[in-house]
Amino acid sequence: MAKQKLQRFEGVVYSTDSDFSYSGDTKEEIETLPINKQQLKVLLDRKARKGKIVTIIEGFVGQDDDLQALAKLLKQKCGVGGSAKDGEILIQGDFKQKIFDILFALGYKVKQIG
Repeated sequence: MAKQKLQRFEGVVYSTDSDFSYSGDTKEEIETLPINKQQLKVLLDRKARKGKIVTIIEGFVGQDDDLQALAKLLKQKCGVGGSAKDGEILIQGDFKQKIFDILFALGYKVKQIG
């Protein structure tokens, strides 16, 4: 006998309502703004990272695939690792000026913070 996977709903444990109908949170895909309309901020951070510096690019508005593609490009240009999620890109190391120059050359509106 194969075990059937139970469908689980986050946040709902049990309902005594006989007319209960679960309508889960549907994530709406946000359209990616054109490059010239994006307003990105580049800053350095060291908090909660054991003293290591991280360059943060925040303010990206768009789909996750486009964010991942931009993060991949920046990681390749800098030759380091990093991650991207929730409209924010983390690049390991102090690459604030280099990333600013790359994004500016691509046509993004960029500000350096700090």
